[in-house]
Amino acid sequence: MNYRHAFHAGNFADVLKHAILARVITYMMRKPQPFRVIDTHAGAGRYDLTGDAAGKTGEWQDGIGRLLAYPLTDRAEELLRPYLASVAALNPDIDGEALHYYPGSPLVARHIMRRDDQLVANELHPDDGRLLAREFHLAASTKVLSLDAWIAVKSLLPPKERRGLILIDPPFERADEFDSLTKAMLDALSRFETGTYVIWYPIKDRSKADTFVAEITNRPHIKYLDVRLAVARPFAGLGLTQCGVLVINPPYTLRGELEELMPVVVNALAIDGGAGFDLQSECQAR
Repeated sequence: MNYRHAFHAGNFADVLKHAILARVITYMMRKPQPFRVIDTHAGAGRYDLTGDAAGKTGEWQDGIGRLLAYPLTDRAEELLRPYLASVAALNPDIDGEALHYYPGSPLVARHIMRRDDQLVANELHPDDGRLLAREFHLAASTKVLSLDAWIAVKSLLPPKERRGLILIDPPFERADEFDSLTKAMLDALSRFETGTYVIWYPIKDRSKADTFVAEITNRPHIKYLDVRLAVARPFAGLGLTQCGVLVINPPYTLRGELEELMPVVVNALAIDGGAGFDLQSECQAR
C-alpha cells in the first residue's frame, strides 16, 4: 500500500467529501442518542499544506484555497459552517493564502461530533497510522486501528449504538478497487442495513463508476443519494477532474441542502467550462 493522501489533501475531492460528511454528522446530532462514526481509510489525521508532499502538487490551492477565497452566499456559508470550522480550528489566522494545515476526515468528524459520540479511525499504512495515533492519543471517545479496511468493515459492524455513519474512501490504487468496494459494501449492508454510508469514488472511467453505483443501489427499498462534481473537462496530464460521493441511507434533508450548495461549490472550484454537478437519488423521509 503506497498511497499517501498528503499529496492530495484539501483538493476539490476533499472539499466535496468533507462538506457532505459534515452535513450528515450535523443531521445525526439532531437526536440526543450517541452515534458512531467509522472511518475505514482515515489517513494521517492532519496535513501540512506547507510540507513537501502538499507543496509538490499544490492541489489544495484549487480546492479548499479556492473555496475560502470565494464570496459565499449566506445559505452556502451556513451549510458549510461545520466543515469550514474544522479547517479554521487548525488555522487560527486563516485566510486562503495563509492556510497551513488541512484536517483529514477523522479530524473533520471529531471536531463536529459531541464528546459522547464515538469515532473509530482506521488506517493501514504504517506511517500514516502512527501519525493518526499521535493525533488522537488524548482524544475522548476515539479509537485508532490499523486494520485492512475490508476486515474493519466486517469486524466493526454493526456498532453497538445502532446509529452509525461509515465513511469509506479507498485509495483506488488497484484496478479491481471498485470490485473490492462493491463486495465490501454488500457485506456491510447485510450486517448493518440501517447505517448511513458515505462512499467517495473517483470518476476516471464513467462506465466503471456507473456500474459500481448501480450494483450497490439495485436493492429493494434502498435509499441513496449520488453526488458528482466535475471541476474541468478531462484532458491528458490534468489528473482527476471528477469524483462522486454515494450516500446510502442519507438524511432526508441532504438532497435539498446540496441543491442549494453545489452550484456555489461548482462556481468556486471551476477550472473551465466543463465544471458542473449532478444529483441522483432515491430517498424517503427518515
